[in-house]
Amino acid sequence: MKSKKKLVWGKRTNGFSSAVMADGPGSPAGGSHESGGEQSPQSNSNIREQDRFLPIANISRIMKKALPANGKIAKDAKDTVQECVSEFISFVTSEASDKCQKEKRKTINGDDLLWAMATLGFEDYIDPLKAYLSRYREVKRFITVM
Repeated sequence: MKSKKKLVWGKRTNGFSSAVMADGPGSPAGGSHESGGEQSPQSNSNIREQDRFLPIANISRIMKKALPANGKIAKDAKDTVQECVSEFISFVTSEASDKCQKEKRKTINGDDLLWAMATLGFEDYIDPLKAYLSRYREVKRFITVM
């Protein structure tokens, strides 16, 4: 039986977590939650908000680029996107970190993040991100040579 992780919103944890979706015959329709990666709200109580989330000014700037010049964004919309983006980054990074730990490596690289995204069901983003990563590395090499 083949299984695949998916990103799901957990009401109990009020955050994203991974779920294993089984693709075999007789699999339950909703799959089952894995215990790894899911944290209770209490476990994050000693982490400051500014350490958990990306800066709201950065989120706001990115959101404004997608709007017409006279468009406005409500504060609760910015806060929601800030929390979702931060959770998404943590989710992908956690998956990449698990891979690196299994391979006894301490540094997560771009290829690890791409692998994690593919593993978590974000295959549609892999090709454009591979192209971006390749171009980034090319420019970095060029600047280092100069």
